[in-house]
Amino acid sequence: MQLTRGFEQAACIITLLATQDPEIPISSEVIHHRLNGSQTYLRKIMRKLVVGGLIKSVSGNNGGFTIARSPKEISLYDIVLATEGDIHTYPDSGLIDMVFKDFQPVAKQGTSVINQVFHQADLLWGESLKKQSVYQVISETLGDSEIPLVNWNESDEKRELLIQKLLRNIRSDK
Repeated sequence: MQLTRGFEQAACIITLLATQDPEIPISSEVIHHRLNGSQTYLRKIMRKLVVGGLIKSVSGNNGGFTIARSPKEISLYDIVLATEGDIHTYPDSGLIDMVFKDFQPVAKQGTSVINQVFHQADLLWGESLKKQSVYQVISETLGDSEIPLVNWNESDEKRELLIQKLLRNIRSDK
């Protein structure tokens, strides 16, 4: 199974919002600029994240998007669920029943067994992702327990100063 590009874009949107002051929404234009994707497609992804309760849409002149919950409370599974829906890795197109139609009771049992095996794998995969929060991923990436806040709406120059500081911190930890 492979997740769609939409999941990767959603993870980036969540990361941007997790590192933004929650009192200052990030404009959809800034998100579009940073992700360099189709505005229509990004709107669909952001809508899924809003419906999934992961981000909030803020209207008005200074509107945009904010994170709906603490990054510690958002798991990678939450993002998968919001963007991909429930994951069922085994397609069960009926091929086993067709190929072994002469042995229908055995084919039905085989279909049942393979469905159960993949269902268990899907559950284990989901449980693993539920244990990984956005906060953990960002903290591990930056090598710091404190997630620094960046105003992504500001100019590139102002953000560059913070990024340089983060890079120095990461390098000094290694």
